[in-house]
Amino acid sequence: MSRFRSFVAAAGLVATAGCAEPGAVTGPIAGLPRDLTPSETQLVSRGNDFAFRLFRAVAARSSGDSNLFISPLSVGMALGMAYNGAAGTTQAAMQSVLGFDGMSLSEVNQAYRGVIDLLRGLDPRVDFTLANSIWYRQDYTFQQAFLDTCQAYFDAAVRALDFTSSTAASTINGWVSAQTRGKITSIVSDPIPDGMVMYLINAVYFKGAWVTEFDPSRTAPETFTRSDGSAVSVPMMRYASGAWVRVAGDAAVQVLDLRYGGGAYSMTIVMPRDAAGMDSLLSGLTLERWDAWIAGLDSVRTEVVLPKFKMQYALKMNDVLAGLGMGVAFVGCPAVPDCADFTKIRAERDLFISEVRHKTYVEVNEEGTEAAAATSVGFGATVAPQAIVIDRPFLFAIRERFSGTILFIGRMMDPAAT
Repeated sequence: MSRFRSFVAAAGLVATAGCAEPGAVTGPIAGLPRDLTPSETQLVSRGNDFAFRLFRAVAARSSGDSNLFISPLSVGMALGMAYNGAAGTTQAAMQSVLGFDGMSLSEVNQAYRGVIDLLRGLDPRVDFTLANSIWYRQDYTFQQAFLDTCQAYFDAAVRALDFTSSTAASTINGWVSAQTRGKITSIVSDPIPDGMVMYLINAVYFKGAWVTEFDPSRTAPETFTRSDGSAVSVPMMRYASGAWVRVAGDAAVQVLDLRYGGGAYSMTIVMPRDAAGMDSLLSGLTLERWDAWIAGLDSVRTEVVLPKFKMQYALKMNDVLAGLGMGVAFVGCPAVPDCADFTKIRAERDLFISEVRHKTYVEVNEEGTEAAAATSVGFGATVAPQAIVIDRPFLFAIRERFSGTILFIGRMMDPAAT
């Protein structure tokens, strides 16, 4: 079998918000405790579709030979909270980008709640944490219904904070660091920028051991071929010949699926058969093609060779999300008539999304995989311009604008004098 090069696919929307007691499950996990409801099935499918659209958009704005690693779950969850506060054209834009067309807000929220509850503690041998929080400027008033909804359906911790305090940013970043076991140590700027009034934050942490671990004594430097044909030596891990794995593929790609813990989670790797085929793979990366690969997975006994790697990644997603169709959410009023409408978060129409920041971490070694992500949706408030009061002596001129010719110039020291 050809050696598999590193392309780690994000594994979709479904996730657990906590872990069961150790020892709750000892054998392989055969399935979910119950079937998904129609709304939950829609949420998972649309979340996966969003994952591929988001990944393609991020890749399109990145260097063709750069490593990428995002958590569409984290981004989608943070934006899912924000979606609850959107109205009008802002809500419609977010609905389209997130894939919630045809679903009521109640169905979306119930599906989030149901999937989280259903999968909590599904695999006690995998450490998976999903946490949400809302931090808001304590001297601002926000819609209580929005805060209550995020608590009820997203398990969001809601806290008022003095954003002008020197410890405000470190308080928020400390929460993120704790939820991600220190892998993401900061997500908001320190100090918090002027004009920022709320952060919606999601944090995800995953640590799972391979069902079949790689033998560290067999890890050795081997050749990895880059997309431009050049070669580099990297540590390659090896399974012993005869290990059971699941594979699929077509004329363009090979697909490998390696399971963690009790088998509820896996890493799915898709490698173009041509080293230069990543652009083609990404352009054709759709939910339908992904589902076909997953459906075609079959167990085989074979040797596996996989790079050992560690990566950190960070980006600001404003342009990516605007390009996908939710640009209105980033436009503060009254810049244009069609500006952000988050009146379900704050009655005054002065909120807009100022920034969406995303950070990730992943390490793949002989024992398994550790990964973390955090997403912050920061809301700014439009401040009405202060009146300009000309109440002191001033200079003034009358000019022709296009040529720049000054026609008159004067100084006013006392308007009462004639």
